[in-house]
Amino acid sequence: MLVDSGMDTPPELIKKGGIFVAPLNILYDNEIYMDKIEISAKEIYDRLDKEIPKTSLPSISYVQELIEKIKEEGYNKIVCITISSGLSGTHNALRLTLEEHSEIESIMIDTKSIGIGGGIQAAFIKNEIDRGTSFDAIKKFTETLPVNGKVFFSIPTLEYLKKGGRIGLVSSILGSALNLNPIISCNEDGIYYTVNKARGRRKSLKKLMSSIEKTIETSQEYDLAVAYGIDKDEAMYLMNDMKKAFPNYRHFYFGEVSPVLGAHTGPGVIAAAALAI
Repeated sequence: MLVDSGMDTPPELIKKGGIFVAPLNILYDNEIYMDKIEISAKEIYDRLDKEIPKTSLPSISYVQELIEKIKEEGYNKIVCITISSGLSGTHNALRLTLEEHSEIESIMIDTKSIGIGGGIQAAFIKNEIDRGTSFDAIKKFTETLPVNGKVFFSIPTLEYLKKGGRIGLVSSILGSALNLNPIISCNEDGIYYTVNKARGRRKSLKKLMSSIEKTIETSQEYDLAVAYGIDKDEAMYLMNDMKKAFPNYRHFYFGEVSPVLGAHTGPGVIAAAALAI
């Protein structure tokens, strides 16, 4: 599997091997860092008061090196899963790069999502590969995964989305002075939009859980995930509530938001994702 770093693919699955990560780039005025390799989310948060960085596509030369490494390890097929093409040119860049390698067959999956919303889809594919699911069978998931998987972000402020130019269809009139926490997701085109809003974090997380409930509805099987910026305690509170409310999950993933996403959302973000199987 080839994924980008904005996917927040669960690190415990990456450690198992077979997943290769193309890092997006974090751009400051005088410096460029590779996401998760040369800079952490905390380092970005610590500098936000001075400078909000921009983000850009993975280095094509780095992706070329990853493809060569994949081939060296004996793989002749690649499932490439990326963050939404509606939010980044990463999907198209990786697609064009893979098209240059006719010697290796590839599948492209546009998650129409970002962060753990993409990561939960990547985790599903990784588990299918480990189960021995055929390459042709995995092709069938390219259409259904982005539809069945959703991510929801509770964000205390829209300041970073606005300054980073990632506001999408999100209403920019929500005021932090009112303690409003917008709940943001990605629409069918993979573009940010406002799902709901609540006054205060706890009410925001309750509405976030309602969105998760609507996503899984009557599904007999589903995967769940929670990711956070700096508010680990609140994220654990959410995770425990989700486990109680939705006990029939197959897998539950928990971890930090990637640096590249943290640059867009700010440190207060908490995300929850669900994938109906």
